[in-house]
Amino acid sequence: MSLKDSLRFLTLRNSIHSLILSPRKFTFPYKLSFSPLSAMDSNSSSTLVLCGKSTAENEIALSLKSNKTLKLPGDSEVSVLLKSELEKPPEENSFRIDSYMGSLSTSQFGRFLIWSPRLPSTHDVVSHNFGELPFGTVCVADVQFKGRGRSKNVWESPRGCLMFSFTMQMEDGRVVPLVQYVVSLAITEAIKDVCDKNGLPCIDVKIKWPNDLYLNGLKVGGILCTSTYRSKKFKVSAGIGLNVDNEKPTTCLNAVLKELSVVAFQLSREEILAAFFEKFEKFNDLFVNQGFQTLEELYYKTWLHSGQRVIVQEKNEDQMVENVVTIQGLTSSGYLLAVGDDNQMYELHPDGNSLDFFKGLIRRKLD
Repeated sequence: MSLKDSLRFLTLRNSIHSLILSPRKFTFPYKLSFSPLSAMDSNSSSTLVLCGKSTAENEIALSLKSNKTLKLPGDSEVSVLLKSELEKPPEENSFRIDSYMGSLSTSQFGRFLIWSPRLPSTHDVVSHNFGELPFGTVCVADVQFKGRGRSKNVWESPRGCLMFSFTMQMEDGRVVPLVQYVVSLAITEAIKDVCDKNGLPCIDVKIKWPNDLYLNGLKVGGILCTSTYRSKKFKVSAGIGLNVDNEKPTTCLNAVLKELSVVAFQLSREEILAAFFEKFEKFNDLFVNQGFQTLEELYYKTWLHSGQRVIVQEKNEDQMVENVVTIQGLTSSGYLLAVGDDNQMYELHPDGNSLDFFKGLIRRKLD
């Protein structure tokens, strides 16, 4: 998922400005550059570097490499290395595996890492190899050139973005749509935790429903969750992109931190990712065992929409009728809960055509 995309502004009828995305392939106003490691010098192939937190996970890495298990969609060429086989350390601005593993203290999530300096898509790696990978596997890329977004958008992401995808599985299909909200909340809370741990001012990243992350009114991240149903379980792949270091064309975490703090400190992708999995593991346990309602209060403090008035467009015979409703929260199925001026409760769905999720919404009356 890209965070440096072609963006344009649309002013909503409710006076809220929202960054939206053009429905085409997204590129950037500069050429993506990549300086490969000695074992990674082929532009026509992707290299996956495997590393585990424990001896058991490193044995899994060895098995995956020895058996040539990992594949990319379309049978794209892929080479697999163990971290111990790297001929020289990654470049200074590459993802630092040792730093990440040293910061991680989870029991499941993020303990098995796949890192690549350049990949078509981290999401494709985990979803295409889901059955072969340990539960909670994460794939991280420094550069991603065929990331996936909503409506089949293609994203190109340069260095400086934290781009990762990870795996989980669930048994109750009714709550699968809510997973993206747990992921969004874990990201925002992880950023706050990293700031607090380092004695820094809070970077208050907000959630724009359903799956975007905003900072000071500008988009800095996004989440995409997909699932398949096999063996009576839902196999969920969650992809996240977060702009940590790229100041243009909008903003990034470290640019805002520089404005807030007199201390010269840079947030790192490695520390944010480790903090994310610690938060997500905790939140996911609550979510699975007690339901999303245990996280709702914190979620509503973090999202942008409580009390927001939006316009719902409905066709009445041959005329388009507009109705104003006020967002109250989320329904049990993960859509927006709103109340109309007639005090009737409604569930709001995107219409599938509008680029902005707060224009052209479809409403369903709730009993």
